[in-house]
Amino acid sequence: MREALGCIRRVEPLLRPVFERIDATVWANTERVLEAFRATRVRELHFQGTTGYGFHDAGREALEELYARVFGAEAALVRAQVVSGTHAIVLCLQAVLQPGQELVAAAGRPYDTLYRVIGAGEGAVDGLVQRGVGYREVPLGADGRLDLAALRAGLGPATGVVFLQRSRGYSERQPLSLEEIRAAVTLVRECCPQAVCLVDNCYGEFTSEVEPPQVGADLTAGSLIKNPGGGLAPCGGYVVGRRDLVEAVACRLTAPGLGREVGASLWDRRLVFQGLFMAPLVVGEALKGAVLVARVLADKGYAVSPAWDQPRSDIVQAVRLGSAEAVRRFCQAVQSCSPVDSDLVLEYSPMAGYTDPVVMAAGTFVQGSSIELSCDAPLRPPFVAYWQGGLSYGHVRLALAAALAALEGRPAHG
Repeated sequence: MREALGCIRRVEPLLRPVFERIDATVWANTERVLEAFRATRVRELHFQGTTGYGFHDAGREALEELYARVFGAEAALVRAQVVSGTHAIVLCLQAVLQPGQELVAAAGRPYDTLYRVIGAGEGAVDGLVQRGVGYREVPLGADGRLDLAALRAGLGPATGVVFLQRSRGYSERQPLSLEEIRAAVTLVRECCPQAVCLVDNCYGEFTSEVEPPQVGADLTAGSLIKNPGGGLAPCGGYVVGRRDLVEAVACRLTAPGLGREVGASLWDRRLVFQGLFMAPLVVGEALKGAVLVARVLADKGYAVSPAWDQPRSDIVQAVRLGSAEAVRRFCQAVQSCSPVDSDLVLEYSPMAGYTDPVVMAAGTFVQGSSIELSCDAPLRPPFVAYWQGGLSYGHVRLALAAALAALEGRPAHG
């Protein structure tokens, strides 16, 4: 462990220019979030929960106005009843797509949990495809970026939704930059104006100074137990975008005619407000940690994506470790440095929504919270571990030292 920490200390001075760029993004986003709080006139009374139908819930309305302002959108839906980022995306797809229309995945195959929902996999039941929605994937280009020419060719009169997954998922591709999202939206507007551009924003919030609605996305969805919850939100998801589309999504969550007007707030809403306020700083800590992981492990000869000095559009750091056992040891070291369940022994196991067994280090205060330090991987070649989150850079630093020691066959602690 001491040797690993010494290795980390030696590279940290080299990371300062990248850290300074991250700090500049943190400051810009903090200013944007603070201005949104001021404009929304958040009060202590907005933290109080409601019961029953939740009619006239001033706090819920303030929270959704706040999210709309922060993300540069016309409207927002922010609810505890949205159980995950996948759920938020599915609500969008179900609200917009009709039988006979087509869903176009513009960045290749979506993340495992969403692929099941689409119904395109072998043995799928009750997905969009089974309900009469067409599905088309547009592969990424040879450079791993969006292939706009192929996207143009894949659009047509039946295209109802163009789906843009911002983060890498379980792949080594680069996340989509805001510039790529802007280019894709512009293309769709030009040649397929009836289509709705939907962005899966999970893991990407506050990594840049603007968000997808500000570059033209019609709908943007994500999870509160990732970046925007700041490590404090106990559950929930959000959808932001065009007012009419957000209302349609709300009607899918509740019922037609009820939409956003109902839904009791049975959570500690202060944590959701405060988490959003803290989110730019927390995301900055996670980004600095990912940069450190990339530099140290690249110096040790491991393939990493992105490289330590590459621009980042999500908080995920992929590390190719070459074997299932190396991945398990790596994740086990992260688990052993967790504040919760540090003594658990990790194994690959089936998980709802995933194609392959998964090993997951997630000793978090909020179950499954990916903005807290976690590391997971599917049991499939080329055996890549996906490191994400970290509420503090110091925690990432300690966990990396333990993981490095484990890879080199030394005690992870001591």
